[in-house]
Amino acid sequence: MDNTPEHRASKGKETRLFVFLVVCLFPLLSIALVGGYGFFIWFMQMLLGPPGPPH
Repeated sequence: MDNTPEHRASKGKETRLFVFLVVCLFPLLSIALVGGYGFFIWFMQMLLGPPGPPH
């Protein structure tokens, strides 16, 4: 098993990157995607009207 200081530093960077991705990036990305989809639906309903048969 490689236990050199460089290897340990690399593992620490990987761990910090993983925590950043899981705690910060993925939640923010999911909020942005859901919000963007909701905005798109809202805007399309403003232009085309609500879904359903015309009255």
